[in-house]
Amino acid sequence: MDVHVPYAITTALLLRGVDVLTAQEDGSRKLEDAALLDRATMLGRIMFTRDDDLPREGAARQTRGETFSGIIYAHQLDVSIGQRVIDIELVAKASDSDEWINRLEYLPLK
Repeated sequence: MDVHVPYAITTALLLRGVDVLTAQEDGSRKLEDAALLDRATMLGRIMFTRDDDLPREGAARQTRGETFSGIIYAHQLDVSIGQRVIDIELVAKASDSDEWINRLEYLPLK
């Protein structure tokens, strides 16, 4: 989870048995977006964010052919907390992190 993800999303996912690691828990809350994505990639974790800059970083890496762990993005106003939780839970339980390498996905899922 990116630094700015509401605690309600993290808590709801944890209650549903989803393995979630926040930037705060990882000690990486002060990292810039590129370094945070590098950290997620090193850990083999998909990044969830509401920050517009992280998808841009992912798209730039796709263009350059650089590997990253995958990004799930939801605009702060366009997707409800409940829908974000449902979609992230689906991703976590129905796919493996290796399926998300170099992938950038926008919520809500369609």
